[in-house]
Amino acid sequence: MAVTPKDISMNRIAPAFLILAASAASTVSAHEFWIEPLEYEIAPEGRLVADLVNGQEFEGPRIGYFPQRFTTFALFVGGAVAEVPGRTGDRPALNIGQTRDGLNVVAYTSTVNIVNYDDWETFMRFVSHKDLGDIAGRHAARGLTEDDRREAYTRFSKTLVAVGDGAGADLRTGLETEIVALTNPYTDDVSGGMRVQVFLGDEVRADTQVEVFARGADDAVDISMVRTDDEGIAVVPVEPGIEYMLDAVVIREPSDALAEETAAQWETLWANLTFMVPAE
Repeated sequence: MAVTPKDISMNRIAPAFLILAASAASTVSAHEFWIEPLEYEIAPEGRLVADLVNGQEFEGPRIGYFPQRFTTFALFVGGAVAEVPGRTGDRPALNIGQTRDGLNVVAYTSTVNIVNYDDWETFMRFVSHKDLGDIAGRHAARGLTEDDRREAYTRFSKTLVAVGDGAGADLRTGLETEIVALTNPYTDDVSGGMRVQVFLGDEVRADTQVEVFARGADDAVDISMVRTDDEGIAVVPVEPGIEYMLDAVVIREPSDALAEETAAQWETLWANLTFMVPAE
């Protein structure tokens, strides 16, 4: 079934499937959600297989194909876009045969989830780690107390996979917040770094922290930070043979409708991008 950019830009709340994490928020607060291909480089017309993963530092449980948990799961290649097919419970969640040559871009939007932090200090550690600004001041200015620490969050994840020659370019896929690769890591010269641009809606996110997770063949993970410039562009130093995950988080006051639906005081939107730089 084909989908249009209008279709995939919609975000909805699925009340029956809201996940309330009322405990262990100290671990949930640091969790990323990403698309992890089994292979980032595939032979022509090969099979694209990838897991959905929720965890830290490239470690975490694999999530199955559950349509009630996402509003977007789409594959973009060569100017075409189609929904990722699957049956409920399939694992890996993405398993597509006879893919088209070129740079294949997979985009995913989760439904809204909830976390209720165990304590104020845990919430503040999350705010500091993700460089979300003076949330304590804004919190107090809204007349909220330290007991008001419920967050609604949505995941916006992408991955870049090379099929055949891997030629092509990343693109805006309609995700509400999105990291767009301005460099094709499979075909372009990345000796000067991987250029990416961060968006929220149609606006670029200037002076924004991008967290970089780099995993080598030995599974060791290095973590670093880069920042976007006035045009929302960041340059990520990369090396051959390394798998990368980029993460950028937005925090904002929830809409009246979302606040009523979830009783959340804050809303976060998580942009994530995975790719690999081929070995030399």
